[in-house]
Amino acid sequence: MANLISTSIYKTMTGITSSNQDTRIAVLCESVSELVKTYCNNTFVDFVTETPLIAISSVSEREKPTDSYTNLTNNADYYADSVTDTIFRVDSAGNEKRFKSGKGAVKVVYTAGYTSLPQDLELAVMDLITYYLKDERKQRQTIAGASLQNQTSTSQRDNVGFPDHIKRVLDLYKNY
Repeated sequence: MANLISTSIYKTMTGITSSNQDTRIAVLCESVSELVKTYCNNTFVDFVTETPLIAISSVSEREKPTDSYTNLTNNADYYADSVTDTIFRVDSAGNEKRFKSGKGAVKVVYTAGYTSLPQDLELAVMDLITYYLKDERKQRQTIAGASLQNQTSTSQRDNVGFPDHIKRVLDLYKNY
């Protein structure tokens, strides 16, 4: 699976020019990418059965599992709403009606996902990498004899431990 951000993009965006932390940054890019994909329940760039809806190859339905599928025609038999990523069954007048019901009654072949990562999500991923790179997840650090007390990562209820500004963005892309 593809990382949400590469080491080179992270370094460019954060102004890091040396290569002494490349290995650590590469590991964090991979780990944070998987963490965000798991938290959001969305692979974003791996083009599996995700959102947003990009294209519908076919929509078909059948009465029972032993029947063959009958292909439906876009805008005549069904309508795809790109705003809500929802497919509606319609009649010839365009009125909404129900799809066939039962096991395997409806089959949809489609492509979904992001062709590129949304910029706000990319920024949240970079901030999360920095959060781990600088050990900001640790509440107390000692640097050159001085103590640094980090606040707890969140004030939001039911937060899994992401900083508030990162969690707010991730929640926009979370599939429940």
